Amino acid sequence: MKDQKPPVVSKKVIVPFILITSLFALWGFANAVTDPMVQAFKKVLELSNSQAAWVQMAFYGGYFCMALPAALFVRKYSYKVGVLIGLALYAAGALLFYPAAITEQFWFFCLGLYILTFGLAFLETTANPYILAMGAPETATQRLNLAQAFNPVGLLLGLLVAQQFVLKRLQSVDYDDFSALSEAKKAMIRTSDLMAIRNPYVILGLVILAIFFLILVSKMPQAKEEGGIPSLKDTFNGLAKNNKYVLGVVSQILYVGAQIMCWTYIYQYAEAIGMSSEDAANYQILAFILFLVGRAIGTYMLRFMSPGKLLMYFAICAALCALGAIYIEGIIGLYSLVGITLFMSVMFPTIYGVALTGLNEEESKIGAAGLVMAIVGGALMPKLQGMIIDLGGNEVDDIRITGVTEVNFSFILPFLCFVFIAWYGLRVFKKYETELV
Repeated sequence: MKDQKPPVVSKKVIVPFILITSLFALWGFANAVTDPMVQAFKKVLELSNSQAAWVQMAFYGGYFCMALPAALFVRKYSYKVGVLIGLALYAAGALLFYPAAITEQFWFFCLGLYILTFGLAFLETTANPYILAMGAPETATQRLNLAQAFNPVGLLLGLLVAQQFVLKRLQSVDYDDFSALSEAKKAMIRTSDLMAIRNPYVILGLVILAIFFLILVSKMPQAKEEGGIPSLKDTFNGLAKNNKYVLGVVSQILYVGAQIMCWTYIYQYAEAIGMSSEDAANYQILAFILFLVGRAIGTYMLRFMSPGKLLMYFAICAALCALGAIYIEGIIGLYSLVGITLFMSVMFPTIYGVALTGLNEEESKIGAAGLVMAIVGGALMPKLQGMIIDLGGNEVDDIRITGVTEVNFSFILPFLCFVFIAWYGLRVFKKYETELV
């Protein structure tokens, strides 16, 4: 008779599990409230699609730059200190939107996002491996999926804030040709719109400061490890020789890139079929609801299906939806694009859990940094997609490629990402199943 799996979360760690899990909603909020800003900055500051993509370059580039330093810090000090530094940087970046709105400089907003994601890198580098370590290895991936289920809650809240308190208040979207207005009129509208963009970030910064002080006075049970720390060189060498981990990092780069492309350019896709940004936000809300539903379904399915197999099936379905978004024009294509999110839902925590399974504690800490650095895919891939959309000009439907508009064709990038992830899931299922189950 097969032994019963240990509990996903034991009673003795339930309180720290809840505290750390609450952080997952925080970076979900920042992610969701930032995605619509690409379209907002494009209109307000008269940018091209590829120029506006610097928002995502700054946001996800910060993850890449800070993930390894964060991991090295957490490796030496306690999880609690890592969380506090993450929250402090998060708040500082958000509050920088106040002077950025006064100067009306695009680079200043990007700097704020860059510093904000330094904080997110600390939080993710700390929280993800901590959740994995809060119980038996057999249930680690399921436990991380459970914690990550709170991420879509933050996503939904962030998108609602973006829709109700930013997009609805932008005056520049009321003009089909904003650039044709007089300089005086544009300056007045630009000032008003940048204030609307600023406000949610400043309020967010104040909320994060409150959470900072709450955790500062709370007891966190896990402190730094006692004893000597293994050589960093040996840790890196061990990770470099682990094919499952290395391919997991590549898969994570492609997944995050695909996720951000599908969420960011839903607005441009909607624009191509004559839909306003405000209406497009409703479809992104639907996508985030599907994301939450998918996480719940995936977490349940992991009770009786190996992570590699689940990852393969979901990636195949995501790839099929991406093909629908490319070659089915109109509202059905938009629904196909929204449907991708249901199948993306399990990818980040599943790839994360699979890649780190079997590593020792020190390898997991540094390995976690590599998987957080992989979020740089969210900086690079949307930039490439923006360049494809700009092939015919600044509009989203200037030319047709393989019979569809350039914005439709640009989703060939997420499609290729999902094909690779499906292959990785298949490889994990076939080669490492006994290790994972």
